Amino acid sequence: MVKRTLLFTSPVYLKIKRKQLLIEYAGGKKKYADVVDLGLVVLEHPQITITHGVLNALLENNCALVTCNYKHMPAGLMLPLAANTLQSERYQNQINATVPLKKQLWQQTVQAKIRNQASVLALYGFTIDNMLAWAKSVRSGDSENREATAAVYYWSELFKAVDNFTREREGVSPNNFLNYGYAILRAVVARALVGAGLIVTLGIHHHNRYNAYCLADDIMEPYRPYVDMLVYEILEEYGENEDIPMDIKAKLLKIPVLDTIIRERRRPLMNAVEETTASLVQCFAGETRKLSYPEIPCSV
Repeated sequence: MVKRTLLFTSPVYLKIKRKQLLIEYAGGKKKYADVVDLGLVVLEHPQITITHGVLNALLENNCALVTCNYKHMPAGLMLPLAANTLQSERYQNQINATVPLKKQLWQQTVQAKIRNQASVLALYGFTIDNMLAWAKSVRSGDSENREATAAVYYWSELFKAVDNFTREREGVSPNNFLNYGYAILRAVVARALVGAGLIVTLGIHHHNRYNAYCLADDIMEPYRPYVDMLVYEILEEYGENEDIPMDIKAKLLKIPVLDTIIRERRRPLMNAVEETTASLVQCFAGETRKLSYPEIPCSV
């Protein structure tokens, strides 16, 4: 089932009534939403009031809760501590994963990311022979850092129409669109990992001591090009903007339901992520050594 995403940009009072989420707006208007249908809730306005009962209900149903800062950008993420009955067993398998296995999984991840980046470039008419060659030449653990090599070319081509564009968090627009989209994607991936009974902090490649979502940052890499593709289309339609108006946010909040193709089947992105995390569980359990990632069809 495809889960819903809710964004709150105005003062509201959120509480549980009759086992449903009751949304009370400032003018007195009320709406209900089934908590079991929610996959992502984004709180943007500083005057939102939310009860402890709502927090419990969201976490019990493995719904990711994202809070935004004064710039209206995602700044926090809340996930359940336990969302899988086999969590202890899966924790042990993940902790005991060997270095060669993790290097092999990272190799597959980087290859999938570069291939999807190449498909995005091909879709918009850019040359990709070098990208495909780099994807094929990724070694175990990406020891030659093909990911970085591909990224330099990818970003220089994809947004070459934007003056002085470089991919960095505080850079010129559309970096702000990318930041917002990646935050939504990260929440979706982290939610799926917790639901699969895995430790989101313990990555297969990322290992920054200050990063609580290393594994999510690993697994989301091949999914980033879906966000890039959406941002490219937003830029074509709206142009550069240092702010993110509501109509653009509405498009970015559709990331969980973007069409993907995984294992030759069409799936919403949120469901594809769950297939990827399920395959990761199997890898840690020794049942397979192959991660399932989506593929953006290449037009060349």
